[in-house]
Amino acid sequence: MPTWNSRGLRGSVLEDLINRTNEKYAESGLCLVQKIPTPITPIQIDQQSRHITLAYFEKKSTVDYIGAAQGVPICFDAKENEVDTFPLHNIHDHQVSFMKDFQKQGGIAFLIIYYTHRDLYYYMNIDELSFFLKRAEEGGRKSIAFSELKKDNFLPKKNGIFVPYLDMIAKDLSNC
Repeated sequence: MPTWNSRGLRGSVLEDLINRTNEKYAESGLCLVQKIPTPITPIQIDQQSRHITLAYFEKKSTVDYIGAAQGVPICFDAKENEVDTFPLHNIHDHQVSFMKDFQKQGGIAFLIIYYTHRDLYYYMNIDELSFFLKRAEEGGRKSIAFSELKKDNFLPKKNGIFVPYLDMIAKDLSNC
C-alpha cells in the first residue's frame, strides 16, 4: 500500500495559488471549482504537534480539482516540476483514464504544470497529454521536454489571478 510522508507536501505552493485563484473566480461568478482531498489513513502522529507524520492512501485519487466554469464541467490535476524535463511517470494511469472519461462526458480535462525554476505555468489539455503518453508507449521519450511545449499554452500573468486557467478553457472550447 502506498504511504504518505513529508513528500506529501510537494505541490502545496501550487495548490495554494490555485485555491486562491479559484476563490477569486468564484467571487466573480466565473466558476466554481473545488480541491478534491485524497483520503488517507494515519499510521503515525506526532503527539506534540498533533500532525500526521506517516499515513497510507486509502484509494487512488482521481484529479486534484473538479468543478464547472460557465456551465462547462472541468477537472484538472496540478503538477510541480523543478527542471525543464517533465517525467510522464508523474501522471498515473488512473488519472489519465479519469480525465479521458471526463472529456467523453463533455467536460474539459487538463493539467497545470508549474515550472518552479522558471516561475511559469503551463496548461496541457488531455489531448496534448495523450500525444506524449502514446509516444512513450510506442518506445519514445518517457518525458516532455520544455522545448516541446506550445508557446500559446503558457498562462499569462494577470493582476489578482495567480494561475489564470480560464482563458485556456475558453480556447479549448473554441477549438471543439
